[in-house]
Amino acid sequence: MKYDVKYPLYETTVFENFRVMVENVARKYPDRIAYSYKEDPHDTKTVDITFKEVRDYVRNIGTELISLGCTDKKVAIVGETSYNWICSYFALIAIGAVVVPIDKDMPLDELKGILDFAECEYIVYSTTVEEKIMQIGDNVPTLKTYICMSEPKMESALKLSDLVEKGKVKFENGDNSYYDYEIDPERLATIVFTSGTTGKGKGVMLSQKNIASDMTQGMYLFAITPKTMAVLPPHHTYCSTVVFVGHFAQGCTTFINSGLKYFMNEVKEQQPSHLVLVPLFVETMYKRIWATAQKSGKADMLKRMIKVSNFLRKIGIDLRRVFFKSILENFGGKLEMIISGGAAINQDIIDMFDAIGITILNGYGITECSPLVTCNRNKYQKKGSVGIPIIGEEIKIKDPNENGEGEICVKGPNVMLGYYNNPEATAAAFDEEGYFMTGDYGKLDDEGWLYITGRRKNIIILSNGKNVYPEEIEQEVQRIEGVSEVVVYAGETKNQNNKEVIVAEIFPDYESLKLKGIEGAEAIKAYFNKEIKKVNSRMAPHKTIRKVKIREEEFIKNTSKKILRYVIDKSIDNEDDMEN
Repeated sequence: MKYDVKYPLYETTVFENFRVMVENVARKYPDRIAYSYKEDPHDTKTVDITFKEVRDYVRNIGTELISLGCTDKKVAIVGETSYNWICSYFALIAIGAVVVPIDKDMPLDELKGILDFAECEYIVYSTTVEEKIMQIGDNVPTLKTYICMSEPKMESALKLSDLVEKGKVKFENGDNSYYDYEIDPERLATIVFTSGTTGKGKGVMLSQKNIASDMTQGMYLFAITPKTMAVLPPHHTYCSTVVFVGHFAQGCTTFINSGLKYFMNEVKEQQPSHLVLVPLFVETMYKRIWATAQKSGKADMLKRMIKVSNFLRKIGIDLRRVFFKSILENFGGKLEMIISGGAAINQDIIDMFDAIGITILNGYGITECSPLVTCNRNKYQKKGSVGIPIIGEEIKIKDPNENGEGEICVKGPNVMLGYYNNPEATAAAFDEEGYFMTGDYGKLDDEGWLYITGRRKNIIILSNGKNVYPEEIEQEVQRIEGVSEVVVYAGETKNQNNKEVIVAEIFPDYESLKLKGIEGAEAIKAYFNKEIKKVNSRMAPHKTIRKVKIREEEFIKNTSKKILRYVIDKSIDNEDDMEN
């Protein structure tokens, strides 16, 4: 991959393991605020912690965890994003433990299953999940030690703050075990269980080298602004790697969001200069802007201002932060950039945010690649693309069709060690040249920019052999005013004689439709049928949507806000009932 010399690489902090990362940034920015948070969401003041204080806290935790025998052991972490979650994560990996981050909202049986499967001996948890933790009992024979991040109810549980104090005393009395531990960056450091949007997830094994190389090489490509917010769930590698590791290593201040329901208020209050989000969050922000404009009767004015602003930019006059000051103030007034990953974002959304003064850097990642694979750059982007590969990484398109589309395959130091206790799945995940086969479909242009087409498991294969990528159609449907969520799939008839029925299942934005005077099931269905016909007119005949289903409730999602496609009821009526 050739990088444009006119837009050179950024400076970045290079590190080979977590301990070095924490030490380096503490020396470089000792008094800079690393993390801030509210002890209570309604507090007006924040708790502010410097990089040096983080270093000391992590070292103290690590020192005591070594004395508890955590080195080389599997340790689960369960809870919401918090300062203690992050520091426990850093400390455990720095002392050679294998961290197993687990979704706090996972049902009890699934939690037990992962703890048992991963053979966890220790668990670090928050009080918000303690009731669930207390029900584990003897169901996980390997689990012996419980560590609570705050005040435990379990009599047998250790308190993290006590461990910190004990570790501090040990270190001050000459215990140097934390620094003496010899780190092998290539050995297993964490097992991340995938979200499984299309079925059961697997345990992805990552080393410190995987994560360090991904963040070191990735951070060369885009500039991190001074302050962000931690919004995403901590068990997800996009958060634990990109936000916790990548941003920390670059000396970025991170405010820890108090919860999703406080997100908009805290964005306005904390004034982040950039955010790291998944597409659903970005789409929600986009819809909020237009809903607010529509309610106030200023939607047409906003459209005109965007046109004027875009024209002025073409002649070298940028007045975006003046024209759209009131909108930007709702996001704190300092928001310049949103880094988005996990799925492609509709280009219309990217263009609108750009028009009002917020750059969206759309990227592509997957847990098995630690997770960053490609990203757009701050001032070097291509419409519709998810960017260029990070340094040191190779991408190829396997078995491309006539349009150059095929399975995206990746090779590089950021690619996983394999799937935990699943050699068959590991072997099946790599091709004969050692490339990891992502299961995502896309294409590369002549300059090496990647474009995502869709997921292999979601592809609809018609009887004539043509492939239909649902994600492509979903992006078109998403442009329809009044669409909140949409999933496209092949409908399943009772006798399965007809497999050519492409269905668009829509969860409407009922509030915005009401403002348009569209209410009631029949009126809503008629409206979307009419709009879908317009979409069909822009699509190739084999991509035609033949049936529209309207949902009364939003789609079921995982905690990363990805729609769980495999739980959707894809049954439809017989062909006689087809519409369009």
